[in-house]
Amino acid sequence: MPTFPSDIEIAQKADIKHIKTIAAKIQISEDDLEYYGKYKAKLPPNLQSTEPKGKLILVTALSPTKYGEGKTTMTIGLVDGLNYNGKNAIAVLREPSLGPVFGVKGGAAGGGYAQVIPMEDINLHFTGDFSAIEKANNLLSAMIDNNIQNKQFSLNIDPRTVAWKRVMDMNDRALRQIIIGIGGKANGIMREDGFNITPASEVMAILCLSNDMADLKRRLGNIYVGQTFDGKPVFARDIKAVGAMAVLLKDALKPNLVQTLEGNPAILHGGPFASIAQGTNTVIATRTGLSLGDYVVTEAGFGADLGAEKFLHIKCVSSGLKPDVVVVVATVRALKHHGGVHKDELTLSNPEGVRKGCCNLEKHIENIQKFGLNPVVTINAFPTDTDDEYKVIKEICSAKGVSAIVSTAFAHGGKGSAELAAAVVESIDKNENHFKPLYNLSDSMEHKIKTIATEIYGADGVEYSSKAKSQISQITKLGFNEFPVCMVKTPLSFSDDEKKIGRPTGFKVTVREFEYAGGAGFVIPLLGDVMRMPGLPAVPSAEHIDIDEDGKVTGLF
Repeated sequence: MPTFPSDIEIAQKADIKHIKTIAAKIQISEDDLEYYGKYKAKLPPNLQSTEPKGKLILVTALSPTKYGEGKTTMTIGLVDGLNYNGKNAIAVLREPSLGPVFGVKGGAAGGGYAQVIPMEDINLHFTGDFSAIEKANNLLSAMIDNNIQNKQFSLNIDPRTVAWKRVMDMNDRALRQIIIGIGGKANGIMREDGFNITPASEVMAILCLSNDMADLKRRLGNIYVGQTFDGKPVFARDIKAVGAMAVLLKDALKPNLVQTLEGNPAILHGGPFASIAQGTNTVIATRTGLSLGDYVVTEAGFGADLGAEKFLHIKCVSSGLKPDVVVVVATVRALKHHGGVHKDELTLSNPEGVRKGCCNLEKHIENIQKFGLNPVVTINAFPTDTDDEYKVIKEICSAKGVSAIVSTAFAHGGKGSAELAAAVVESIDKNENHFKPLYNLSDSMEHKIKTIATEIYGADGVEYSSKAKSQISQITKLGFNEFPVCMVKTPLSFSDDEKKIGRPTGFKVTVREFEYAGGAGFVIPLLGDVMRMPGLPAVPSAEHIDIDEDGKVTGLF
């Protein structure tokens, strides 16, 4: 039996079209394209309509395993499926981070025959957006330390209160907590500092939530830096960093156009993680897609308890966008994992294990329904799945009033998602989805956190460390109390303990501390042991990535 080709092998054999051909499919003039070679282009922000015509489809998932469940693959497959059925559909996705690419997951541009291409470019430096975000972030860091050092123009910043961290788009746990300024006065003031990964930068969050350049600059100015020795807050506008940061971001503000393997348009822009940031692409890209296509398929990272919750409470509330339907991705493998099946037995047929694990999927369905949205479930098919296992999933979903459709997009592209595409359009046409948030921005910070913890996670309550308790009054003092919350927690469990799989009960979550995102416009409670700078696994994907003398890349799975 022939071996199924790897993602990169499929991508490298694709019949890739010139990007102007893809742009023409959605009525984008060649004059509006800023070429990055033949297969990538930036789009001007002014392609956004004031009244977008498209329908917005949000793809989310159950609680994933450590290997991911193919949410991006299903998103791309659904776009190809809609176009296969004769619809005008566009994918609007996040850009991959180098952290996962060289860490656990390898390539992050879809999989099998449901990918966006050029795969190597997208997974690596792409059009330089992440680099621009990193440089803008670190420029502010440099200007903060320069202000502390330069007594003549000093704002009198207390170095102990500086909340702004440097960033790098790589998993490097050794940089989480560092000491800078070692070596004497010429090297700056010695203080504690640290690095976050670039997708966790507030600059990334700001880029993803900004409407235009003016909004971007306003938000950059609102970045909270720290306090003066007499307790006054200091913002990026006080450092006079906004103009230079905006200049570095001028091209990063423009969405990127690429294509799927089947030659359908895909807009990639922004890339915050959902476990440690808001987990969705830019407002500009989403509105651009809705202005150019009849259907826009977008995704929110990790499970619906993270990405979808943040998409709805942060992105939608901030921008006025709302999904017309939500798709929840599930796999038989993940359901068996949540049913307690041992990892060595996940490929063996086990309908009862699937049934036990469906408690996790049921909770995600219920959570989406709480927002006034009735989801469609799609099962990402694997060769080891059995019809008896599919039957269990479909029966349980039916009892929740939800359709469950098997997608073979990984193996068959758009044709493999044609049935799912039809079910999604049918759900939209019923016009029964009416989004409503679960909390009001005027609610107290404790109420917002408790609402997410109890309603979405299923926790019995919330506990706060002494540090977090002291920070709550600071949130109000800074005027951030009417912001939404962007929870940081493990994606592997509804709880803040990744070992609690399935649908855990009888637990509380603990807020160990807060971070503030004054420019992005949300408060960040940190739960459990999740770090905003991940580390590499014991055997990182980087060990398998290589390039030959002809420039052919291998190992991007």
